[in-house]
Amino acid sequence: MSDYVHMMLLIPPKYAVSQVIGYIKGKSAIHLARVYGERKRNFVGQHFWARGYFVSTVGRDEAMIREYIRQQEDEDKRIDQLNLWR
Repeated sequence: MSDYVHMMLLIPPKYAVSQVIGYIKGKSAIHLARVYGERKRNFVGQHFWARGYFVSTVGRDEAMIREYIRQQEDEDKRIDQLNLWR
């Protein structure tokens, strides 16, 4: 959907999860602002991502979670089609 992103990441123990998420959110926001916002600098005060995030460990359920992420786009498209009739 347009308001959230699913990702499965392998983060080495030497990095804090918050550091990795902050890096991804920061770099992607700058890239999107440059490409689609036609901004070259002065990003101060702008917010692209929400402040929070959800993180969970995978463990033995990795295959199931990978399949869920793969199927989520199809499910979101199906729900969008249903909402057209409301």
